[in-house]
Order: sequence, then structure tokens, then C-alpha cells
Amino acid sequence: MKINNVCILGAGTLGTRIALQAALSGFQVAVYDINAEAFVASKKVMTKILRSLSLTDEIIAKIKFTTDAAEAVVDADIISESVTEELPLKRQVWAQFSVLAPAKTIFTTNTSYLLPSMLVDSVDRPSLFCAFHFHDVFYSKVVDIMPHPGTSEEVVSLLEDFGRALKQVPVIVRKENPGYVFNYMLMAVIGAAGKLRTKEIASIEDIDKSWMVNFHMPMGPFGILDSIGLDTAWHVTHNLEDAGSQAFAALLKTYIDAGKLGEKTGEGFYKYPAPAYKDPEFLK
Repeated sequence: MKINNVCILGAGTLGTRIALQAALSGFQVAVYDINAEAFVASKKVMTKILRSLSLTDEIIAKIKFTTDAAEAVVDADIISESVTEELPLKRQVWAQFSVLAPAKTIFTTNTSYLLPSMLVDSVDRPSLFCAFHFHDVFYSKVVDIMPHPGTSEEVVSLLEDFGRALKQVPVIVRKENPGYVFNYMLMAVIGAAGKLRTKEIASIEDIDKSWMVNFHMPMGPFGILDSIGLDTAWHVTHNLEDAGSQAFAALLKTYIDAGKLGEKTGEGFYKYPAPAYKDPEFLK
């Protein structure tokens, strides 16, 4: 088993970054999305990342963008799925692509919080299915490898090598766990911050200030949420049944309904590209 051709399902925040890093790492890359307009935004993000790395955007021309599902998976050695964090949608996507993909193809999901065992019965080759979860790709260079009980050990080993080839630090999650390792810890922090706000104990700014000063961090929980995307956070939070999570999901929804998804739309809890927490006066 060897990986040369990479197929990315979803041209959103992480799909874009994974595709770009794979291309920069020498792999042949195809990006699939049902919406061709997503490719315009994806290419703009790629250009911005490349400029921040002092690289030209020539590599983008080598990436294939397509709305044709069959074309996307032609000769694919691996599929990396980064569609919206909704279980029925992901199951639908895998039911479609596991049939279209070549017999050799390894199936990976970039889900933030769902478990691979919740998706695996949607694919026809369970031993080739595994969670392969990226964080930021270019800034937070960790990739989580979380197999389900039936994942082949060879696949886990191959993904570990592939993660390193993408210049990430592989972290193997030995047992299925919602949120892997880092996200599991982060959700505890985000959840606490959400409760502090929805219970009107402190403002968004003061919650972030407390975190930033005490841990010497460049942003607080709400700044982190803006970078993740409020829509992504909502898809996770609204599926949690406790009252605190539901209240926080309701707060997130008010921002989403106003088109404020975070950094990617120019406004979330803060306004971008110059959020208040980056102002030297913010912590005074």
C-alpha cells in the first residue's frame, strides 16, 4: 500500500488546508465539492496561506478541483473527508464514495467529534476506514489517527507515515474518544467559557482576557472559536444534550444566523482582520 494520489472531499476550511499541504508535499491532489463556488473561496485561502509562507501560488494550478464525484476518486489512494459535521450527511457521503472509489483506496474522515464506528457501516471496506483528523495543518501541526476496532493495523501504520509526509505530528488515539485528545480537552474549556457567558457571569472579552493573561496565550476561548468557525462549533455543541451545551448552541446560532461565522467571514465574536484581542490595549 502506497499513497500518491489524494482525494479531498469538501473544499471548506480544513479541506482546503489539507489539499494545499498535500500538494506542497508532492502528492497529486483532487478536491471535490458539490458547490463549484466553494472552489473560488478555497483558492483565495490557499493564495493567502502561500503568501504568508513566502511562496508563489503556482502550486494551486496543480490541484484538480471538481464537482464530478467519479472524476474526483479516479486512482485515489486515499480519501480525506471534511464535510459538514452532521452524522446523516457524512454517512450519505461515505455510502456514495466507497462505491465509486477503487478497491485500493483508504477511507479517512476528518470529523472533529464523531466516532469512526458511527460511520464505518456506510463503507464497503471497514478495514480501510479510519479517523484522520487535522487541526490547522499549517499552524497547529497535529494529525490524530483514531481507528475503529476493525481498522487494519497496516492502515494505521500507513497513516502515521502519511501524516509525517504532510509535515504533521501524528498522535495515535488507542481507543475511540469523542474529540480525540486535544479537542476533548479544548471542548471542556470552550464549554466552560460558554457557560460563563450564557449565565452572564462575565463578558466575552473578560473571559478571553482571563485566559490570555493567566496562560500567556495570544487569544482566549472566544478568539479560538472564531478561528475554528462558529458553524463548526455549533454542529458539535447542538448535538450535546446537557442544558449548558444547548444554551451555548443557541448563542452560537444567533451569530450564525447573522452571517457571523468567525474569522472566515470577517466577523464572529470579534471583527477581522484586526480583532480587538490583538490590540495591545486589550489586556490593559
